[in-house]
Amino acid sequence: MVTYRIGVLGGIDPESTREFYEKLITRLKLNGNISKNEDFPQIIINSIPAPALIYDKISAKDLKPYLAGLKELDKMNPDFIVMVCNTIYLYYEELQSQIKTPILDLREEVKKALLNRKIHRPLIIGTPNTIRQGLYRFEGIKSMEPDENEIAKISNAIFDYSMYKSKEKQVKIVENICMKYTKLGADAVILGCTDLAVMLRGKKIPQINTIDVLVEAVILRVAKKV
Repeated sequence: MVTYRIGVLGGIDPESTREFYEKLITRLKLNGNISKNEDFPQIIINSIPAPALIYDKISAKDLKPYLAGLKELDKMNPDFIVMVCNTIYLYYEELQSQIKTPILDLREEVKKALLNRKIHRPLIIGTPNTIRQGLYRFEGIKSMEPDENEIAKISNAIFDYSMYKSKEKQVKIVENICMKYTKLGADAVILGCTDLAVMLRGKKIPQINTIDVLVEAVILRVAKKV
């Protein structure tokens, strides 16, 4: 088996990074390419103490820890880098231009997932900027989006959940918003924040779980190199 080196920019939030890592290891084992410990790819996780990008305004100062974390990974010469965060992909091109290592493009992977599952009317939830700047709006797909009041509720729920403040209450807030839109015709919910992917795991809501999307994209790349 060819050794693969994967860089992971995580820590935003660490619980989401843990979820990504655990799911990746499970999928690698189930994929049939791992027969002994030496078969695993080298996975370099850089868990950075960066500001959560869950509020309206994101400054250049907010992005500095992300770029610094990417540059640290870049020096280790991984085959590619995965950023376990959705909102940071709004700055994908800017960040990619400053390092040589390819960054996995989550936006394109989500688009593929929608097309593969024949989802035509998804609800998009996530941080305010992810929703308002249209990270997951695609031509030919008629997406639905929460109203401004709901966007604020989702943002606050993400923060409070990550700080362990009434976690079940925060999950219920988000779940209720999702259920409202599925009743209005949404055929799936794009969980456009990795914290939301953690919050709604196991819930009976048709969803595009962006942690799962990242994991599957990594699995495909590793399989091609085996």
